[in-house]
Amino acid sequence: MDGTIVDTEPLWIAAEKELVASYGGEWTDEMAYQLVGNPLPVSGQLIRDNSPVTLSSAEIVDFLLERVIAGMRAHVPWRPGAEELLKSLVAEGVPNALVTMSYESFAGVLIDAVAHGTFTVVVTGDRVSKGKPDPESYLTAARELGARPDECVAIEDSIPGVRAAVAAGVPTIAIPHVTEVPDIAGATRVDTLVGIEPYALLSLVRTRS
Repeated sequence: MDGTIVDTEPLWIAAEKELVASYGGEWTDEMAYQLVGNPLPVSGQLIRDNSPVTLSSAEIVDFLLERVIAGMRAHVPWRPGAEELLKSLVAEGVPNALVTMSYESFAGVLIDAVAHGTFTVVVTGDRVSKGKPDPESYLTAARELGARPDECVAIEDSIPGVRAAVAAGVPTIAIPHVTEVPDIAGATRVDTLVGIEPYALLSLVRTRS
């Protein structure tokens, strides 16, 4: 979700900076980028370990979620081409799974903003025991879609996300956003989703394989 479908990273970074500044510290963009794609409890602990913030990891996550949810409700910051691709997939009858390390409370904001039935399956960070880069979230999504992992295509923007999808055996398209994604076996890197039609997704991953 974050960074692939919607450009929420600026919201997360702003919330992180606000929190750390309230404790007299400074949170740089470089430090913020290290959190991209991580499970929220991991990000909360990294903030606690690298700043003056004395809140628990769970309390940090609650603070960040409150700020980012408010920002999303005010405006859905779509990534280029993402909304159009989603609508095209739905029109073609392709079932979609939202696989995110964000919590259900935040994913619900996006779900409320799209047409009913856009996502057949939703797997959030608070539903799995191991977050990305562990493959659990993608294996769960494929199982709930009633498909084999190799019958699916994943679209991811972060290194943990790409590694999770590839480890699950899902052909993967990497579309780097805030952070660079190196060449990872099993993943095809593209610059944008603009102009990509549903049929092209399989062509992209088959070309790489």
